[in-house]
Amino acid sequence: MTDAALIIFTRNPELGKCKTRLAATIGDANALEVYKFLLDHTVAITEELPFDRYVFYSEQLHRDDRWNDTIFKKEVQVSGDLGQKMQAAFELLFSKGYSRVAVIGSDLFDLRSEDLISGLEMLQDHEVVLGPAQDGGYYFLGLTEMHPQLFKNKNWGTDTVYKDTLNDLGEKKLGKLPVRNDIDYFEDIKDKPEFKPFIPKHLL
Repeated sequence: MTDAALIIFTRNPELGKCKTRLAATIGDANALEVYKFLLDHTVAITEELPFDRYVFYSEQLHRDDRWNDTIFKKEVQVSGDLGQKMQAAFELLFSKGYSRVAVIGSDLFDLRSEDLISGLEMLQDHEVVLGPAQDGGYYFLGLTEMHPQLFKNKNWGTDTVYKDTLNDLGEKKLGKLPVRNDIDYFEDIKDKPEFKPFIPKHLL
């Protein structure tokens, strides 16, 4: 076991339950295909990383799916809001003996393996590492120990999350990754050729 681990939060890909804000424009079926495409991208950038990787499923754990059981360790998210889910995941991995733990989502087409390696490496001399998202949230949170305040009193999914998280950190030594854009709305995919197959013809 390495001393570092990456948590990957993923939603079970089900029609009508994925990328609902995007689905409002392109439809549930296309939004589901976009999410599967993003899941495959996340697999591709994480399957050869030099540290342990844990996939935390939103509903139930799956075997023999796109997340290779010999590469990815698998858990299920606890119930509650995003903060409660992340706090429980971090607590579990710290209890397993890891000294550097980070979490990402699974819907970042801009994300690269190098970002994840860099973020975990920063934790060797920073207490917290954040990857800010363009929408005011963050796509990467890395910790060397628990800071419970980071998971409380946040309006998850809004543009205040990153700012409120910075306020909670106080004097802690913070490392930052480059800003990246997650995929939530039609505007996030409409100009990217990779997503053209998922966009209805009348919207092209």
